[in-house]
Amino acid sequence: MNKAYYLKGLTCANCAAKFEKNIQAIPSVENAEVNFAASKIKINGEVTFEQINEAGAFDNIKVVDDQANEQKRSQWLNKENLKTGIALLILIVALSSIPILGKEHPVVIGAFLLSIVIGGYDLFIKGFKNLFTFYFDMKTLMTIAVIGAAIIGEWMEASIVVLLFALSEALEAYSVEKARQSIQSLVNIAPKKATVIRDGEQIEMHVESININDILVVKPGERVAMDGDVITGSASINQAAITGESMPITKQSGDEVFAGTLNEEGSVQVRVTKLVEDTTLAKIIHLVEDAQAEKAPAQHFVDKFAKYYTPAIMILALLVAILPPLVMGASWADWTYLGLATLVVGCPCALIISTPVAIVTAIGNAARHGVLIKGGVHLEEAGRLQALAFDKTGTLTYGTPEVSKVISFGEYDQETVLAYAAAIESFSEHPLAKSIIKKYEELGKKIITAKDFTSITGKGAKASIDDVEFYIGNEALFDEVMTLERNILDEMYALQDEGNTVMIIGNTKEVIGIIAVNDQIRVGVKNVLNKIKQLGLRQVIMLTGDNVHTAEKIAAQIGISNVKAGLLPEEKLQQIEQLKENYKHIGMVGDGINDAPALATSSVGIAMGGAGTDTALETADIALMEDKLDKLPYTINLSRRALSIIKQNISFALVLKVIALLLVIPGWLTLWIAIIADVGATLIVVLNSMRLMGVKE
Repeated sequence: MNKAYYLKGLTCANCAAKFEKNIQAIPSVENAEVNFAASKIKINGEVTFEQINEAGAFDNIKVVDDQANEQKRSQWLNKENLKTGIALLILIVALSSIPILGKEHPVVIGAFLLSIVIGGYDLFIKGFKNLFTFYFDMKTLMTIAVIGAAIIGEWMEASIVVLLFALSEALEAYSVEKARQSIQSLVNIAPKKATVIRDGEQIEMHVESININDILVVKPGERVAMDGDVITGSASINQAAITGESMPITKQSGDEVFAGTLNEEGSVQVRVTKLVEDTTLAKIIHLVEDAQAEKAPAQHFVDKFAKYYTPAIMILALLVAILPPLVMGASWADWTYLGLATLVVGCPCALIISTPVAIVTAIGNAARHGVLIKGGVHLEEAGRLQALAFDKTGTLTYGTPEVSKVISFGEYDQETVLAYAAAIESFSEHPLAKSIIKKYEELGKKIITAKDFTSITGKGAKASIDDVEFYIGNEALFDEVMTLERNILDEMYALQDEGNTVMIIGNTKEVIGIIAVNDQIRVGVKNVLNKIKQLGLRQVIMLTGDNVHTAEKIAAQIGISNVKAGLLPEEKLQQIEQLKENYKHIGMVGDGINDAPALATSSVGIAMGGAGTDTALETADIALMEDKLDKLPYTINLSRRALSIIKQNISFALVLKVIALLLVIPGWLTLWIAIIADVGATLIVVLNSMRLMGVKE
């Protein structure tokens, strides 16, 4: 049995790894995978709440019974922070007593000791357990440092170290929870109950009991509970939770609505099309959680570095403590103290948290704006983009072309040309085929029968009508069938110069007509492309299977100078591979349905219209939930900011450690400087990462 559980108390990346090992050690568990970013664990096997809580007892990690209520509790009002507050008050009393009683007075020492015990009780319990099992994390290092400081009589500094470490822990926990809020808000946005019509009556039931084809009643002010199609009524629906678009959209009979969207005005009845676990919102939550858990290249570097860094610091601290006294006869007390301070500097808190907090924050921000970035690796790649390739149909244009002109030749009239074309295209789902069928059906005619349909990839199709084989497609297709006459080519090129896509229809003996189809350019595309160019991308290119004349006409209108037209799907893939050789990091933007090889080959595949297309959600590295390109400049900018902040965080955390360690040489490093350096680095890394929350469109 594979099941997921949400957790509380999971605030430490190292603790998450240890917790995962503890769960995997349970005999009935086949496999377990902790998602630190989402505070969640997936377990394959039989396990009880008690077993999970016992596995996490070393760091108070527990299963959440009600995630919605858990989220409402203040992060600061927990038992550990209350203890820290009490310890702080005792420390203040002790420090205030020094001018009166002196630093060595038993009352002052007792107050420092009491502050250490109250503020560091949980730290010591965990630290000693780790020490006895030879598990060296930051709690182990801090426990050794504090006990060592107390042994050599540095009571005041030991108590200050305990409190500053507690502050560092609280900051780390707060930052992680803050970064998680975006996904937690999505989890809680969908209603748990809905009003359903059953046997002619309206009854309220839990969403898990609602079936496909059930009828929901959605009243003004309510959120839609399930994905479905409107069957009666009209409503103004705010889809911001799904697409990031704040302006409400009017939904009427036949329109699709999504779980979690808000009915601002009107009342509708909705036929359910997906179960609660399959809704678009559920998929978004699942994808964002998995994305936040996926480690970016920078995180792999940090993990590998930290693996060797902590043991190296422990060895260095030991050498600092014993070599000067043994070799140079220096003071054991002084150099033991410096060794303990070196140990504190070795806590890799800021380094460990430097990357995941930035990634979780960026991906969460993107999700709130209707952009799904499916992992830290894709976030980093989008931040490195040097070139961007666009599919034309359905991406730069609306992808809903309309027949603009029909020209017939010989003894055939326009209606016959449309009739034959519709007969062949009735087998196809291509947008151009649908435009022809729509035009013919507007005449009120029934589509005639065609047989033996064959699709000719990238060129067109053929089928038999009244035992005669007819072809419909582009110039490349008919070059294989016959030599086109000059008058036909002139008509075709004139239509293409006007921005039309032209299809020829005929048999092996003659061309009976040509059909011109016009696809409208998306509103605002030129502005989007200008913004992308301002971000400094070196190349923007259009890749299309359409003819050169039409492609260049549209490209000129929207400001793209580099166009590759007449491409088959495999040729688009080859173009992406060539671009990668020149620019290394290249993105491909498509509709998520066609051009799958090109999307997969690019450094980052970006699909649009993910809210209504499962394919886009599943195949793309980044999905723009709304069927618009407006979010693309924001996505690139956010990714670049995230990549920059990750580099800043890692650099700052390492540089601060090096500076602190260099203070050992003149003997200037103290315990409180060491812990302040650690807390300061953590605070700066956290605040720097939180800046990603403010990135807007």
